[in-house]
Amino acid sequence: MNWTLEVVVVPVSDLDRAKEFYAQRLGFALDHDTDLGGAGRIVQLTPPGSRCSIVLGRGVVPEMPPGSLKGLQLVVPDLERAHAELVERGVEVSEIQVMGQNPRPVPHPLDNVGFVFFRDPDGNEWAVQQISERG
Repeated sequence: MNWTLEVVVVPVSDLDRAKEFYAQRLGFALDHDTDLGGAGRIVQLTPPGSRCSIVLGRGVVPEMPPGSLKGLQLVVPDLERAHAELVERGVEVSEIQVMGQNPRPVPHPLDNVGFVFFRDPDGNEWAVQQISERG
C-alpha cells in the first residue's frame, strides 16, 4: 500500500500576505482560495512538480501559532538554479550550505548534502535540498 503525504498545514497570521508570498515569490500554484463564510477560509497551494500541497487557513485548520512550523523541506535537482530563482524572486535565502559528506558516489557534489534555507513572512522555516538522482 502506498502512503502519500498530500497536504501540510502552514500556520500564518495574514492569509493574503502568505498567499502572495507562496504564489508570487515562490511560484507555488494556487489550487484554490475558498471562503467558507463565517466558518473560515482555506487557501491551498502546490509547489511546482510536487504532489504535496500546503494549506493556509482560518477557522477550519488546526490552531498553531504563526511561524511555529520548522523543518519543511523542498527537493530540487539543481540547487544553484533554485537559489538563483529564489533570489530573483526577492526571497531572503541563505547561501548554499554543504551539510556533511556524501555517503555514496553521486553525479554532482551538492547531491544529498547541499541546502539553502528561507523563512516565510511569519517565520515558518523551509529548507531546499539538492537531489538530482535517487538511488
